[in-house]
Amino acid sequence: MSHHNQKKERQLAFLFLTPNCICFFAFTLFPIIASFILSFTKWDILSSPEFIGIQNYIDLFTDDPIFLQVLANTLIFTVLSVPTTVVLSLLVAVALNTRIRGRNIYRTCFFLPLISSSVIVAVLWKWLLVPDFGLVNYILSWFGIKGPNWLTDEFWALPAISFVSVWKNIGFNMLIYLAGLQGIPDTYYEAVEIDGGGKITQFFHITLPLLSSTTFFVFIMSIINSFQSFDIVKLMTDGGPGRSTSVLSHYLYENAFSFFKMGYASAISYILFGLVMIITLFQFAIQKRRDR
Repeated sequence: MSHHNQKKERQLAFLFLTPNCICFFAFTLFPIIASFILSFTKWDILSSPEFIGIQNYIDLFTDDPIFLQVLANTLIFTVLSVPTTVVLSLLVAVALNTRIRGRNIYRTCFFLPLISSSVIVAVLWKWLLVPDFGLVNYILSWFGIKGPNWLTDEFWALPAISFVSVWKNIGFNMLIYLAGLQGIPDTYYEAVEIDGGGKITQFFHITLPLLSSTTFFVFIMSIINSFQSFDIVKLMTDGGPGRSTSVLSHYLYENAFSFFKMGYASAISYILFGLVMIITLFQFAIQKRRDR
């Protein structure tokens, strides 16, 4: 290939890359840098930012009990939703990887909540969880159980939100697991059958070990998504009752766009980033040791 053609190809490549680079710098890199700088300032949008050092970070942990409650809510929400999502999506994927009638229809049904609008999902579940005539409490009444006020009870509101999050996100993880299952050779299962092993033996000795990398990816993505959960919380409870369902992303939004404390909100965003990074690095360390 001549030097002229190589130069022309490079110019064409730069031409196609330029719009994406502009969007990356304008809407990703610049906001990241700007929010980091703003986290060391006091800024209410109307006046000029005032540099206050790390005071925002100090205030969050020493002078803001709401932040500590919100942080606890976020951790509880993650503990409730992530393991449940991972386990259920794995079981669903294994079940739908077999040759059953209507398999594609079942796969579509589990995937539909993921592509549904968050507004639709929130409105649907708000109606289903209504205490007096909601379908959930109606079904519980068949078994003699009086259902609670799911979204207005401080004890049950966060588990209810966690359940809706699991229901909405299980389809994505199911697809990831299905892709992983497709990569396991049938000869492994045949070898276990020859040795007299049943389905349970195959699951624990073949499926789970060979899906360890897939499980690691699903776990990491689920944790990141749980820490960033906002839409379902905002639309279903708006952080209530009290502060029982307010999570970090919701509290960040409130400080930024309701209280106009942009510097404070930026500090919250970087604490959120730090938590996600620490948990992700911890998971990478565990996976690395397990691979060894």
